[in-house]
Amino acid sequence: MLEGKGMIKETDMPVKMQIQAMACASQALDIYDVFDCVSIAAHIKKEFDMMHGGGWQCVVGSNFSCFFTHKEGTFIYFSMESLNFLIFKGASS
Repeated sequence: MLEGKGMIKETDMPVKMQIQAMACASQALDIYDVFDCVSIAAHIKKEFDMMHGGGWQCVVGSNFSCFFTHKEGTFIYFSMESLNFLIFKGASS
């Protein structure tokens, strides 16, 4: 497991949820190849949907840009291994 090896770049999540996000990413990296970003993101999204209700989004990659609106208290952006992870719950309009 890679827990504790990640670096949070930005977040507004509660600490408990931040720990869950990084643990989930670490678990996904143990299961999938680091180049299989789609499977890694799908794993994290499914886990967060189960733990915290539906509507979660996950972006995983080494180089990406984005612009989005999120529900307050549900955003984290961190790096682990050679990948960046963006997890958030979309804001309802």
